[in-house]
Amino acid sequence: MDVNHVNPFIEAFFSVMPQIGFSDIQKKGITVNNEIKSKGIIINLGIVGDAKGNVVYITDIESGKRIASKMMMGMPVNELDDMAQSALSELTNMLTANASINLANVGLNVNISTPTLLYGEDIQIKMNVDKILCIQLTVDDIPIDVNIALQNI
Repeated sequence: MDVNHVNPFIEAFFSVMPQIGFSDIQKKGITVNNEIKSKGIIINLGIVGDAKGNVVYITDIESGKRIASKMMMGMPVNELDDMAQSALSELTNMLTANASINLANVGLNVNISTPTLLYGEDIQIKMNVDKILCIQLTVDDIPIDVNIALQNI
């Protein structure tokens, strides 16, 4: 996978997360996998257009509640209820939309689907791609993995 197709997702994090109140954003590493394993919360968005595939965001339940709380102006989030799930889905929608704009800037036009959120123990996802690129990021010490599984690029 070309770095010009990966950097837009990293740039989206550094652009969007400060807008919702996060200040310390760090890229921790990049790995290549052939499957995705849940840490508690999985949010999947489809990609269509010049590239096809999925972007899958992963974090654990407690981290998800902390992110949702920040998005809801500090309101306590004690459980992953409908409001918290909606906040997390909207965040991934914002991140992926920003990445798709960044991709267009390097000549790759794509559209994104609405987010699908899953949560629970021991969820594994197989993708119909040769490899899945996983970018490990933290926002205010909250770990988030961005898994990019794209074809045709």
